[in-house]
Amino acid sequence: MKQRIADAHRLVVKVGSALVTNNGAGLALDFIDDCARQIAVLRASGREVLLVSSGAIAAGMQRLGWPTRPHAMHDLQAAAAVGQMGLAQAYDSTFAQHGLKAAQILLTHEDLADRVRYLNARSTLNTLLTLGVVPIINENDTVVTDEIKFGDNDTLGALVANLVEADALIILTDQKGLFTADPRRAPGATLIAEGRADDQRFEAMAGGAGSGIARGGMITKVRAAQRAARSGAHTVIASGRETDALLAVTRGDDVGTLLYATASPLAARKQWLADHLQLVGSFILDAGAQRALLAGRSLLPIGVNRVDGEFGRGAAVACRTPDGREIARGLTNYPSPEARRIAGHASHEIESLLGYVDSDELIHRDNLVLL
Repeated sequence: MKQRIADAHRLVVKVGSALVTNNGAGLALDFIDDCARQIAVLRASGREVLLVSSGAIAAGMQRLGWPTRPHAMHDLQAAAAVGQMGLAQAYDSTFAQHGLKAAQILLTHEDLADRVRYLNARSTLNTLLTLGVVPIINENDTVVTDEIKFGDNDTLGALVANLVEADALIILTDQKGLFTADPRRAPGATLIAEGRADDQRFEAMAGGAGSGIARGGMITKVRAAQRAARSGAHTVIASGRETDALLAVTRGDDVGTLLYATASPLAARKQWLADHLQLVGSFILDAGAQRALLAGRSLLPIGVNRVDGEFGRGAAVACRTPDGREIARGLTNYPSPEARRIAGHASHEIESLLGYVDSDELIHRDNLVLL
C-alpha cells in the first residue's frame, strides 16, 4: 500500500519544531542541511516538493534566552518575529548549497479561508514549483492570534496539500509514527503501519498534547491526515530522526504510518466543489461553451453570453443554459465587472480589454464540476 507514496509526484513535507530546533536548543543546522539534501534528491528525480516548517517560535525562544514557551500572545509573536529571521536565513543558505532556490511563504489559516487570497496563494505556489523553487512555508505567527494557541502547522500542512492538490503529505516528527497508544506511557503499544485516514479510531489512539516546544502532538497529525484526504492526498507520519527518512518514505519503504485517502484527488475535489460552495452569480453560456464543458474543457470567455450577479475573483458561480438550467459550477478567475467586459471575446483579447491577463479561462476545468 505504501506504493501510493512511491508513486506520488507532488509532495508536501512538514517538519516539526523538535526536529528543526533540536528540541528547543537552537536551530538544528545539521537536520536542516540533511532535509535540504534529501529534497534535492527528490527534485532531481522530477518530483515537486513544498516544505512546511515549524520552528520560528522555538528558534526565537532560543535567541531570546527563554527556556520555556511563553503564554502571553505578544511574547509568542515577538519570539516568532525574532526566530523567523534565523529560520529563513538557514533554509536559504542551506538549500543554495544543494543547488536549489528557496522561497519563504508565510500564511495564516485565514489566507486559505478567503477565496481571493486562496487563489493568490495557489497561483504563487504553483508558479514557484514551475520555476523549480522549493517553497518554505510557515504559519505567520507574528500576526495570527488564535492559531498560535494551537501551534498547528500539521493542519497548515494539510491545508497546503489541499491548496496545491498534492499527492501526499509527509509529516516528519520525533515519533516513529502512530501507535495504538502513547508508547511513552504504554510500553506494549504497537506501531500502526497503515490505515484509512477517515478511520475514527485513530483519534482515540493519538490522544495527548504536544511537547513544551511544539503544541498539538499526534492528534493534530491524525486530523491533518483526515483533512488532506478530503482532496485525495495520502499522509505518512514518520520519524525525521531516522537516516534518510524522507527518501525512505518516498521509496515506499515500510517506515512510519500511512493514513491513506479513499477517494482520488479529482473525485474528492469535485465533490467539494459540488457540495460546499455558496453560489453568488452565474455565467449564461452559448451552445458551444456548453459542449466544451460537457467534453471536459475549461470555460472560456468567448462562450459566455451574460454574467449575472456581483462577485469577486475566486467566487463560486453557476454555469447555466439560456433557460436557467445549471449544468456546472466552479471558481471564477475574474470578478464580475471584468467578466462582463471580456464575455463573448476571445482569450487573446483579454489583455487589451482589461489591461492585464490573469488567465485565459473564466473557469479552469480543475476548478469546475459538471452537475
